[in-house]
Amino acid sequence: MQIDRDTLPDPVAGLLLTHGAGGGAGQHTLVALEEGLDVPVRRIEFTYRREGRRFPDRAPKLIAEVRSAAETFAAELGTTTARLVLGGRSMGGRMCSMAVAEGLPAAGLVLLSYPLHPPGKPDKLRVDHFGAIDVPTLFVNGDRDPFGTPEEFAAHLGAIAGSVTAHWLEGQGHDPKPRSDAEIVVAVGAFLAAL
Repeated sequence: MQIDRDTLPDPVAGLLLTHGAGGGAGQHTLVALEEGLDVPVRRIEFTYRREGRRFPDRAPKLIAEVRSAAETFAAELGTTTARLVLGGRSMGGRMCSMAVAEGLPAAGLVLLSYPLHPPGKPDKLRVDHFGAIDVPTLFVNGDRDPFGTPEEFAAHLGAIAGSVTAHWLEGQGHDPKPRSDAEIVVAVGAFLAAL
């Protein structure tokens, strides 16, 4: 489904997307978003992937890469990062949320398969920065994701100061099947249109 750019308000100039720890910028959902949204989309590949390494760099380096990519993308669009929506899959989305929590201006966050905690370790929560997020945030997760159940998310999303929207993909896990891509594009398009 194509989302009409005319429905997007001026504040959204573009969408910057990042990949998960084990994936790359060519992941099917990220590609579907670029093809299905009528707004400039930039998919970035973290340095560790470009260098052929399997394991991600530490968070400070990844956050710095998000900041740099957002600033470059905004400059190319003739605007500032405050008019960009940032996000991505799993670890990449988490890095975007941490960059915003650390002060990177953004119009919103799109977090796909956000890793609330490692599988089987619900006590190892990745929510310490939620209180510093003050932009509208969309979470799109499978309702069978071992990285966080709908109930677990419900207990922590209230810490985010910005408005929060959660979209649950029925019967999907941490890596939603390609058949879910159209639903994800519609959910993200509706979120962007509402900003």
